[in-house]
Amino acid sequence: MKKGTLFIFSAPSGAGKSSLARALVDSSPDIAVSVSHTTRAPRPGEEHGVHYFFVTTEQFKSMADAGEFLEHAQVFDNFYGTSRVAIEDLLEQGKNVILDIDWQGARAIKAQMPDACAIFILPPSREELENRLRGRGQDSDEIIARRMRDAVSEMSHYQEFDYLVVNDDFDAALADLHAILTGHPEQARVPKLDMDQLLRE
Repeated sequence: MKKGTLFIFSAPSGAGKSSLARALVDSSPDIAVSVSHTTRAPRPGEEHGVHYFFVTTEQFKSMADAGEFLEHAQVFDNFYGTSRVAIEDLLEQGKNVILDIDWQGARAIKAQMPDACAIFILPPSREELENRLRGRGQDSDEIIARRMRDAVSEMSHYQEFDYLVVNDDFDAALADLHAILTGHPEQARVPKLDMDQLLRE
């Protein structure tokens, strides 16, 4: 059996990477999403073991000390980690695995697994990103302002990734990602973005 490939998805909060990853999994039985561990509280509709493994800070630190994470990092005020065994098991089953992590985790994974393919998903503009964050109706103005500042920091690392995909149109972005995951990246659109505008403080 051919071993699967690990695909790293990174994006600023609100860019739509989780929705795109779910759609890819729904479209193919050969694609799986790695379920990370986190210490943050579940959002409405999230389920333990489906979206994340929700653990306490004490449980997380114990797992980290035991070397159970392929990578782990602090994002905002919470911890996130990727189970080493879970990833390796899926790859050995021939699954292409999508790992939804930030640029810090992507850098750590690429250092250990250089054959992993790193994809950065970008919003079409900062205005659209802010509109999506506000459209969730979950965060205060203060939190949204912080997420926008963190988005600029996150997007500044775009050059560390193998591919860029712009989520301006969901179906088009999904087609771009499908082309990359199936080994036909030449069929994906070439991103046309003003990165200076996206990264301007």
